[in-house]
Amino acid sequence: MGTYYIDGTFVPAAEAVLPVSDLAVLRGYGVFDFMRTYGGRPFRLGAHVKRLRNSAQLIGLSCPWSPQEIRDIVEQTLRRNIYPESNVRLLITGGDSDDSITPGIQPRLMVMISEVNTYPAHWYTEGVKIITKDITRFIPGAKSIDYIRAILALEEAKAQGAVESVYVDSQGHILEGTTSNIFVVTAGKVVTPAENILPGVTRDVVLEITASSFKIGLQSVSRKELLMADEVFLTSSNKEILPVIQVNDQQIGNGAPGKVSRQIMDMFKAYTQGYADKGVVE
Repeated sequence: MGTYYIDGTFVPAAEAVLPVSDLAVLRGYGVFDFMRTYGGRPFRLGAHVKRLRNSAQLIGLSCPWSPQEIRDIVEQTLRRNIYPESNVRLLITGGDSDDSITPGIQPRLMVMISEVNTYPAHWYTEGVKIITKDITRFIPGAKSIDYIRAILALEEAKAQGAVESVYVDSQGHILEGTTSNIFVVTAGKVVTPAENILPGVTRDVVLEITASSFKIGLQSVSRKELLMADEVFLTSSNKEILPVIQVNDQQIGNGAPGKVSRQIMDMFKAYTQGYADKGVVE
């Protein structure tokens, strides 16, 4: 069992608690972010902290900690845990409230560390199925703890033998998954939605490392374009680059991870290996 940081104190994970009066408990009011380590170093820590603070701002939640203070707390918490590689979850809660609904002036910061759990190898060698769901998120740019719709959408996906549910807006445009971003490849062009989504850090890395190798498009993707794509893949901190071979009942491409997806998987693996070897926390 690991060690967590909870509101100014490092405690064993089994003893980590929040008061029931916290708005995260009473009203589901809070924001979080999630990353993993490579070589024991938090991947793109600065980008995740920036996104966490932006999420708080978008929902009107106070964040009195500076970016450097949060970074220091993350690194201190990691040093108190011994895992080959770690997942890092940051959480800012609404804190206590006088009337149980109005945000107070003392939010709480939590850093939770756990061991990285890998997904089945065949997901990456054979590809996975996803489904589409007519859902949009409230304040898409905020990574809030309100995950009711996401949980229900993911349960529906699992019931259909899929690993992810991808949101579609009222105009039929693909947005993002419950915990991932999505890319489509058509005629060699790599495209990902750019509006009304939570910009993923892994997504941003993929855009950076592929810019000189592929034609990239940041543009809307219709459900029809998704289903007719040559290749599809998901990106996220925990899934990394995950090839998709089926959307709903539609086979994608030839039903196997495509050449472009496999190449980007290799590029990302090389990038993270270099990150681990470099020894610098960004």
